[in-house]
Amino acid sequence: MSVLNFSAVNQVIQRRMDGTLNFYRPWDQYKKGFGNPDGEFWLGLENIHQLTKGKKFELRVDMEDFDGKTAHAQYSSFSVGSERDGYRLHVSGYIKAKAGDAGDSLTFHNGQKFSTFDRDQDKQSKQNCARRYLGAFWYKHCHTANPNGVYLWGKHTTHYAIGINWYHWKGFSYSLKKISMKIRPVA
Repeated sequence: MSVLNFSAVNQVIQRRMDGTLNFYRPWDQYKKGFGNPDGEFWLGLENIHQLTKGKKFELRVDMEDFDGKTAHAQYSSFSVGSERDGYRLHVSGYIKAKAGDAGDSLTFHNGQKFSTFDRDQDKQSKQNCARRYLGAFWYKHCHTANPNGVYLWGKHTTHYAIGINWYHWKGFSYSLKKISMKIRPVA
């Protein structure tokens, strides 16, 4: 399988870039979407579901640290189920890049329902992962990716794994400066 070319038209579904927007929000806001498409942004679970329903999409996650280093992760298949099914994530086909590879921190979340602090749908029975890690995502037991976590400034040791984490690139003690998730239809 070749590396995907994301220079064609794509849809940003999530973007963090400067910490100006609080992403610790309730279910109804994650369902509808929030922010500015030119800045920090969440497209909305219902919008993502409607967009990907019955169609094949690929996903690219672009990241940058506070030293200006960039990395990405690509997946050949991405969709989100209906609200009735908890907006379940369907992601597969991780493509290892020769350069700029961030590693696969998203496949762990495949098949999971979306969780927020007020709607716990993760598989962790003793806690709400969204509350514990101050974010909202397709948590399992709890995460290897936390793109909607707290905006911190790089390396941190005060609180474990609450930042904008991509475990396979920077671990749990480093919060990214920028992250964006983009999808595009497969031709």
